[in-house]
This record gives sequence, structure tokens and C-alpha cells, in this order.
Amino acid sequence: MKDILTRAGMADCKPLATPAAVNQPVSPSDEVYYNPTQYRRIVGALQYLTITRPDLSYAVNHLCQLMHSPTNDHWGLVKRVLRYIRGTLDYGLRLFVSGSSVIHAYSNSDWAGCPLDRKSTGGYAVFLRTNLVSWLSRKQRTVACSSTEAEYKALADVSAEVTWIMSLLRELGLHSGDPPTLWCDNLRATYLCANPVFHAKTKHVEIDFHFVRDKVASGELRVNYVSIKDQLADIFTKPLPGPRFAALRDKLNVVAHHP
Repeated sequence: MKDILTRAGMADCKPLATPAAVNQPVSPSDEVYYNPTQYRRIVGALQYLTITRPDLSYAVNHLCQLMHSPTNDHWGLVKRVLRYIRGTLDYGLRLFVSGSSVIHAYSNSDWAGCPLDRKSTGGYAVFLRTNLVSWLSRKQRTVACSSTEAEYKALADVSAEVTWIMSLLRELGLHSGDPPTLWCDNLRATYLCANPVFHAKTKHVEIDFHFVRDKVASGELRVNYVSIKDQLADIFTKPLPGPRFAALRDKLNVVAHHP
């Protein structure tokens, strides 16, 4: 983190509480940043940092989408992330010893959140008991016609990830045998996983979304509803106000490490 700040000339910058502003959407700009190579190098380094700093995932994923032609506005977004890092140099992902291999995961989507192409940003967080072991923040490839469709796509993504983690645990002889629980804050999306009657009304949804339905029907996964205030994956789909961001960061076990 210190190396990235030094390379950007921001080792002594003023810290900020969040890596992305809630009310600062990126708008197209003709003012091309004078040093696009620097932009790409800094953002590329930030990608490696997300391996131990999931709280940066949304902001860094957003910056990666702008690499082809960064503008002065985009460099301003990079500087905001660096100012947040400056204030959290002693933060990292904490892991705890656990004798349990129970899996539970949260998935969420910010429907049509991108103001430029109206694609949604999906995200998930997978826990092995209390330990965060996998996470994702990524713009969806297609435009969703409804919030239910966007949420269901996010469920399909986390279902594939959880299936892989279960396979790995079985190989290691550590799988508990209990079906993982997926938490989603969209009621209609949870109903779609269990009730095939709804499917006749959702034929526009891509076929691979129904991968989740098959997993639920076979008993491999359980999908339950969680209120938005308890939705931990919210941090991977949109910019959040300071208090909300800090609360979710703590629940992901990204905490300060004091010697």
C-alpha cells in the first residue's frame, strides 16, 4: 500500500473515510489524462491489493472499466481510492481458526447502476463459517430488464462459486454435508429459485440463470431472504455512505491489525 501511494506521489495525502463517493457519478469527459500509463499501472497494482482488501473491490473494479481511455475525472477517482488507503494502511482481512466448514453466502445487485450503459453491478461474499473466503464485484454482461433479473444473475454467479468451493472441500475431506445457504435481499428472486410457476413469466431471463433453480431443487443449495440492512454484499455493488461502509467492512472482517 505504501509503495502504491509513493508511486502516485500521494504518500502524505489527506485520508478519506470511503474509497468511492456516493453522489459522484462518472460522466464522459474529453479531457484525456496526460499520463494514461500511470493510471493503468496504479489501477493494476490496486487489483492485487484487493486480494487482501475486499473493501476496495467495488471501487477498483469500477476503475478497471475505464482503463481504455482514462480522463482527468477518472484520475480523480483513483486519487480518492488512494486517499482512503492512506487512512487504512493497517487494515487487512482477518481469518479465524474454525472447526466448522459450514458455508453461507450473500449476493446482491445494483440494478441499472451504471449511468452510461445501464448495466447492473453484481457482487457476492462467501463465508466459511465466520471467515470471508471468496468475494466478487463485477459489472454484468447484459442489461437486466428488472431488478429481479439482475439479482437472479448475481445468485447464479455466487451459486457457481459456492459449488466450486464445496467441490474443493469434498476433495480435502472437509465438507460438512450441510447444504450452503445463500442470502438474497430480493423476495421475487428467492421465489424464482423454488417456484417453477414463475418461470413462464420470465422467459426473457437467460437460460443459465436457472442453474440456481436446479441446485435448489436437488437440495444442494438453500436460498433465503435477508433484509437490505443485513445484506453484506451491498459493499460490492455501489458506493456507500461512511457509516454504512464502515459497518459492512467490519462484518467482512477487514479490520485494523495492531502489533
